[in-house]
Amino acid sequence: MQTELSQTLGVEHAVFGFTPFPAVAAAISRAGGFGVLGAVRYTAPDDLKRDLDWIEKHVGGKPYGLDVVMPAKKVDGVTEAEVEAMIPEGHRQFVRDTLARYGVPELAAGEASGWRITGWMEQVARTQLDVAFDYPIRLLANALGSPPADVVDRAHDQDVLVAALAGSARHAVKHRDAGIDVVVAQGYEAGGHTGEIATMVLTPEVVDAVAPLPVLAAGGIGSGAQVAAALSLGAQGVWLGSLWLTVTEADLSSPAVTRKLLAAGSGDTVRSRALTGKPARQLRTEWTDAWDDPDGPGTLPMPLQGLLVAEAVSRIQKYEVEPLLGTPVGQIVGRMTEERSVQAVFDDLTRGFERAVDRINRIAGRSAT
Repeated sequence: MQTELSQTLGVEHAVFGFTPFPAVAAAISRAGGFGVLGAVRYTAPDDLKRDLDWIEKHVGGKPYGLDVVMPAKKVDGVTEAEVEAMIPEGHRQFVRDTLARYGVPELAAGEASGWRITGWMEQVARTQLDVAFDYPIRLLANALGSPPADVVDRAHDQDVLVAALAGSARHAVKHRDAGIDVVVAQGYEAGGHTGEIATMVLTPEVVDAVAPLPVLAAGGIGSGAQVAAALSLGAQGVWLGSLWLTVTEADLSSPAVTRKLLAAGSGDTVRSRALTGKPARQLRTEWTDAWDDPDGPGTLPMPLQGLLVAEAVSRIQKYEVEPLLGTPVGQIVGRMTEERSVQAVFDDLTRGFERAVDRINRIAGRSAT
């Protein structure tokens, strides 16, 4: 599964794996793909440094990258406290009432929220980059629009390619004009923040719009046949995120979340603003239903919504309140029916890719090579 982009980066397979877990990122790269560590949860630079040190020791000399979140539109405010002060009291009361209705216990006295969304704030992402550029990362990806021009220049000065996710051809053209090297065409099926156009439609539109820039296809891809389909649409690789949530190397803190993922079908996700304030595909839960209820207060813009629900999400996760418990994940969750190692996933992808290519060759009247 090699393309010009995978050869440029020195990887065997054009499979780019986004994950919040260092062990998974390293295993993806060791298996012949390109591991990309999600940095949004690292609000302390030393924590990111610790995990990049770990990856360096366990990646086997293979290339890897980093994904940050620098929103194109943000709420003005110098500090987190100033931003939090913008949250209406009515929304805070809605959170309190919802948690009380499900009997969610309080955190222990003095216990800080374990889940924060401050990584969505530009100043936090910049501290992450100050750490990351001390490591031999080969790719810097931004999940929400093109990074600021000075960040793109800084990456290029260090021979780091820059990728940005796009949910439409129009967004992709903006990335190209901003000097982005790789566009990730993220379809409606994808987990996390995503647009409204399906991958099958979006990928060739983006490929045509930004040619000759390389494009990665994302959303609804979890088999070798789907990888082959993405490459046939003109993509130079695939960007997979959800598929790694249930691998054995993943460090999901909640066994209940893993159980829910393994049991979920492809129709058990919803595109909701409940988590961050921007539409993000995630498991449908009674928590997402509450926020999407037209009789509720509605969600706040990013980053206010994330700051508003941070402690609530921590409490739901800590006490594993299953009706409210969820996670960002794409519609491919319906294929995630068992825990497997990263290597086993790659073995399945490569075998499925070979079968798909052979099938097309037979249809085209060519013998398999």
